[in-house]
Amino acid sequence: MEVESIEARKALEIDGSEDMESGGHKDENVERPTYADKKLSLKDIYAPILRKPIELTTKETALLAYQSLGVVYGDIGTSPLYVFSSITLENPGEKDILGILSLIFWTLTLVALVKYVLIVLRADDYGEGGTFALYSLLNRHVNFRNKISIQNTRLQSDQSLKYYNKSDNIQSKTKLFLESSSSSQSILTFVVLVGTCMVIGDGALTPATSVMSALVGIQSRSSKITQSHVVLMGVVILLALFLVQKYGTNKVSSSFSPIMLLWFFSTAAIGIYNIAVYYPSVFKAISPHYAFGFFKRNGETSWELLGAIFLCVTGAEAMFADLAHFSKKSIQLAFSSFVYPALLLTYAGEAAYLIQHPSDMSTAFYSCVPSPVFWPMFVISTLAAIVASQALISASFSIIRQSLALGCFPRVNIVHTSDEHEGQVYSPEVNYILMILCIAIVVGFRDGVQIGNAYGVAVVWVMLITTNLILVVMLVIWNTNPILAACFYFPFLIIEAIYMTSLIKKVPQGGWVPFAIAAFFLIIMTSWTYGRSRKSIYEAENKMSQLELSQMISNTDISRTPGICIFCTDLVNGIPPIISHYVQQTGSLHQIMIVVTLRIIPVRTVLPEERFIVGKLGDLDDVYRCLVQYGYRDIPDMEGNDYVASVMESLKDQAVSSDEIKRLDSAMERGFVFVTGRTILHATDKNNFFSRMTINYVYRFLQKNFRSSISTLKVPTSKTLQVGMLYEI
Repeated sequence: MEVESIEARKALEIDGSEDMESGGHKDENVERPTYADKKLSLKDIYAPILRKPIELTTKETALLAYQSLGVVYGDIGTSPLYVFSSITLENPGEKDILGILSLIFWTLTLVALVKYVLIVLRADDYGEGGTFALYSLLNRHVNFRNKISIQNTRLQSDQSLKYYNKSDNIQSKTKLFLESSSSSQSILTFVVLVGTCMVIGDGALTPATSVMSALVGIQSRSSKITQSHVVLMGVVILLALFLVQKYGTNKVSSSFSPIMLLWFFSTAAIGIYNIAVYYPSVFKAISPHYAFGFFKRNGETSWELLGAIFLCVTGAEAMFADLAHFSKKSIQLAFSSFVYPALLLTYAGEAAYLIQHPSDMSTAFYSCVPSPVFWPMFVISTLAAIVASQALISASFSIIRQSLALGCFPRVNIVHTSDEHEGQVYSPEVNYILMILCIAIVVGFRDGVQIGNAYGVAVVWVMLITTNLILVVMLVIWNTNPILAACFYFPFLIIEAIYMTSLIKKVPQGGWVPFAIAAFFLIIMTSWTYGRSRKSIYEAENKMSQLELSQMISNTDISRTPGICIFCTDLVNGIPPIISHYVQQTGSLHQIMIVVTLRIIPVRTVLPEERFIVGKLGDLDDVYRCLVQYGYRDIPDMEGNDYVASVMESLKDQAVSSDEIKRLDSAMERGFVFVTGRTILHATDKNNFFSRMTINYVYRFLQKNFRSSISTLKVPTSKTLQVGMLYEI
């Protein structure tokens, strides 16, 4: 989403007393109040930019579809490397192979094509996908009020922006139930966090699974190459993969997309060759009766093999999670017209070969490759496996970015790597954490089968969570007929639950890894979310009123120091409690006081002349508020005098008297100081054991060891004063 400029002054159109949920707008001809006179609302800030995204041309969509091959489809595209070889079936016959192919076809069609491409991709949140996007979408339509909900921390997706959706006035029973049930809100929030952590776990498991599955083929050509050699090669490749992430999705996809294009063409061509040579009628496996016959013949064994068959759709969730990096139409176009047909030909070709050579099941992919092209295909496979790792790595970056925007992950460095696409991001800290986890998995397990078990368990849980969240979206936001919603929900719930019951047996054989990784990130996210929520509640309950500030200023015991004091706060409205604490501790106030809130908004850049929304704070003399807006590619630079000078010029433009202008000029000559707050939360004995442990230990540890809010700003250290304040909750 991109606009050429931000009409900042339009942010002051709405009377602050007006209920935003009503969606009312004032007449454009009415004189616009200043920030001082009226309460600044979220719709005021974001109305100029939260408009319908610019439609992409056919050429632009096709280009993005091509680029998505190198980021989104590497994982699901390379699944033929390990699906058939993960199936252990003694003496499989022709009908068994056809039954397995039938299961692969219907799983790929129903889960990847129908569920994700046709349905789930529609549930985006301003172009972003993933479990957090679903939650953010719900957050804008349901009033979440429980203590651990993720609310009011991300302005773009706050529930106050409901007026952007046509179904806002629809009060479904599901919506009313969610708004009235605090426990349901807590459960929904927890489920979202679990699903998010599972996807991050996929970011560590996908590279390990794909690379090891590709490299294992080399052992079939030489007995001198041991598993230790394969592990060493895998570690080297993975190191290189994670080290190139800093160059960004655009540059990575430019390198990776040709590889995946070659991979899909090559595997499809080999598939056509195998079908023609070994079993031309293999596509009769599309008939579901072959799948039912497979279950009837093999009984419990067929159920145990479902976990391996499910690997054919690993990576389908990346289509949704990576949505912010591309566009909905481009992902749909690439999968339905190219990736899906190529995968069907590849699997059908493997099945056709195995019908004639059933003993080669354990090395299915490389065995069905004709000898003259083995080594070229080995190279292409290895490169494609590297690309496959990219899908969930990019998705992890997007998820962490969404988590930060929603205030439920400690601050890490987020680098925007593209001028054109706001969703293309990179996080160094997250990248290196995933790299360490991935290499540890490869070195620890050494066996691709156990890694595959872990991967399948993670994917099926993510899909189950997505299915449940989509049902809520259907009932609350889309206002879908309950019967139609049930037609979506129950078939996919049954399919994924059956696969889950098969994969749950794999937990002792490596399936515990995604749960361990998810638990690690879940502790971080739930603790941070809970701590931030309690902090917000405290500040909302303890913020100063204008009357209290007025009395404090008029107090003769408070001295007025020449110059400008700039208080940095997260609050858009209201006076932060840190001001009262500062005055109580110093016994003074500067001649001019400015309360500043900085926001990063979802556009590439904000023009300098439109960057500041300023005005007097109520009727108070020499006390002002300033909202500073930056685009995602802007550097929030407050270090030089230019920033303060720009703010002062904006204030003088709104000054009502020459005396006020003189006071502003005089204060500017005497200098300025930035005051930032360093809040420490302390849970008292009134809280239960869980709250005290979470706030006093886990949250405080995260607060000390991750980036602070001031770290995102370039403020002059020589003119910065940090004030500590204890919040006893």
